[in-house]
Amino acid sequence: MQISSIDTQKFILKFFPEIMIKGPSAKRQMIGQLYTNLISILERIHLDIKIRKFSDKIEILTPKSVLTEVRLMLMQTSGIHQVLEVLQFDDMDTIDKIKVKVGEIVSDSLKDKTFVVRAKRTGSHSFKSTDIEQIVGGYLLAHTKAKGVDLRNAEITIKMELIENQLNIITTKYKGLSGFPIGTQGDILSLMSGGFDSTVASYLTIKRGIKTHFVFFNLGGMAHEIGVKQVAFYLWSKFGSSHRVKFISVPFDDVLTEIFRSSAPTYMGVILKRLMLKASQMIAEELEIDALLTGESVAQVSSQTLRNLALIDKVSDMLILRPLSTMNKPEIISIANDIGTRYFAENMPEYCGVISQNPITHGSFKRVEKEAKKFNYDVLDKAVKDAQHIFVDEIINDVNNIAQIEVINDLNSGDFTIIDIRTEEDCIKTSCECIKIPFHKLKTEFDKLPKDKEYLLYCEKGIMSQLHAQYLRDAKDSKNVRVYRPI
Repeated sequence: MQISSIDTQKFILKFFPEIMIKGPSAKRQMIGQLYTNLISILERIHLDIKIRKFSDKIEILTPKSVLTEVRLMLMQTSGIHQVLEVLQFDDMDTIDKIKVKVGEIVSDSLKDKTFVVRAKRTGSHSFKSTDIEQIVGGYLLAHTKAKGVDLRNAEITIKMELIENQLNIITTKYKGLSGFPIGTQGDILSLMSGGFDSTVASYLTIKRGIKTHFVFFNLGGMAHEIGVKQVAFYLWSKFGSSHRVKFISVPFDDVLTEIFRSSAPTYMGVILKRLMLKASQMIAEELEIDALLTGESVAQVSSQTLRNLALIDKVSDMLILRPLSTMNKPEIISIANDIGTRYFAENMPEYCGVISQNPITHGSFKRVEKEAKKFNYDVLDKAVKDAQHIFVDEIINDVNNIAQIEVINDLNSGDFTIIDIRTEEDCIKTSCECIKIPFHKLKTEFDKLPKDKEYLLYCEKGIMSQLHAQYLRDAKDSKNVRVYRPI
């Protein structure tokens, strides 16, 4: 429905309804924040993208060369309720001009279909919105092969807005992320394990406009840390890249050793969660963050009964949000599938957590305090002191620097088989043999490959390939796996 002579595409963004019912000051502040966020995001895509702010909408004018990327980013930006893709025409000062232009645009799509015309008008005109609808509708009925007009159940609805002499024909409507703009609701620190629950919880706070930072408790696995950094980077780049956020990795293997030394087996799971919360509060206070976030769901595991959650919360006086607390697992997995984190969660290497013998499900407040006093908190203080802080946007370079897997840039240096682990159908084109194994199938399919070949894993950013190469090295003792990263 687009005209070849137009080399730009216009979007109209409608705000999340809860923004529009705020008081004048709060509304202006939220719209201004969304405008600023969009400038930050879109200028990284193309410098010629134009953004205009109004009291009830934001307009985007983008080069067609980046249309798909811009559209997707707008649909993933919190604060936007609807993304309208429109064609813009100027000097539309009469209904005759409007009807002819609309006919040029929609005539082919109306063949053998019923239709209705809906128009909104802003400005000073000698005609009303209903006049536009009736005259344009009559013109289309007479000059196209449409089946007819149906005011209630039309197969095609032709939507347009006339602002003074500018005509906007709405060609497609997309559902936005909704929620509030990031930067309007403060900061939170998410306890991130990389599984289903913590990633979905983090998405929900990002969607609500909360600037979400990540803290990861490393219990000894490099592959797990790379995996969690990978999914944190994914969430940030897809839904939250308007603001810089931090990723903090806390070495927790010595804390785990101290738990085994000092705690009763039945209380180890609860004690571990308490120490994670305590460490998270220490980090949050240092960063001046007001709240903590977990992906806990009531009764999902033994440490998440109401009583045990109460025992865990006693260790912290900071606000703790648990957006998944009343969700069941299928609901959580469904959201993970929708937002693209399901495969990450399913393929996340398991960390060496505390496996309690006969874990307590209804712990005692007195007993947990008694167990807590046995712990040497110098170990926890040292772990927090040794925590590594980086910004999430630095993760790609960080993973490539810390990963233990050799990276091959030149395919002429050996006889390699490339394993393209991306989810796209096509393999990367190289001079070497290339086979396609999506990363979520790699664990099972790799065992079927010949053991006498040298394999290079490939993905676009190099993060997933590092993670899964590390996993194959650790879990399957596969020393014939490295990473391919073209220069």
